[in-house]
Amino acid sequence: MSKRGILFSQMAPPPEWREEFERWYDEEHIPVRMAVPGFSHAIRYQTDSDPWHLACYFLNDMDALKSPEYEAVKTKPSERTAEMLDNVTGFTRYICDEISDTSAPEEDNPVDTNHALFVVAFNVPEAEAEEFNDWYETEHIPLLMEVPGWRRVRRYKVRPGFEGPEWTHLALHEIDNQEVLANPKRDAARNTPWRDKLAARSWFSSGRWVYDPIAAFQSVEKG
Repeated sequence: MSKRGILFSQMAPPPEWREEFERWYDEEHIPVRMAVPGFSHAIRYQTDSDPWHLACYFLNDMDALKSPEYEAVKTKPSERTAEMLDNVTGFTRYICDEISDTSAPEEDNPVDTNHALFVVAFNVPEAEAEEFNDWYETEHIPLLMEVPGWRRVRRYKVRPGFEGPEWTHLALHEIDNQEVLANPKRDAARNTPWRDKLAARSWFSSGRWVYDPIAAFQSVEKG
């Protein structure tokens, strides 16, 4: 069975380059990746602080990252791509294997951009990963999915060799809008003895971002 996962990358161009950055991403950077077999779709997001841009590339076969087609994309960038990437700030890049997903994969559902994305990243010690995963899967996610407007949770394990802060786990939460995060019913997922126990550990402090979608792209195979 093919292994699913994502490429997760944040960055910000110089402010005066934003218009060209947007065109480059839409016209070149994402399309060449959507032509690689194994890539499913991609969504671009933005937020209010830098690095303001996030791109999530969803793969239905992580072996695509070992393919000659992807190797050519990575090792033979255009002059436009090389110049753009040389001048962005806040660059991160994480390759992540899917742990779980509360919804069916996109080949069974159209890509949805009518949501806000709440991203949470953790740096979990290996010795405590089993308990962390057990809490997230058996308690935290079920409670979150009871919050009105909480649509979907996808969890990922970060592979070694990333660029950016040292995160080991990412969770992508799709919600109706940012106001959902203030729903009092969310407190039920955040105020439990098990969560309190984990939250007391030094590694539990996490990276958090809230994004709004800009655009979505399907693979060439789907298009």
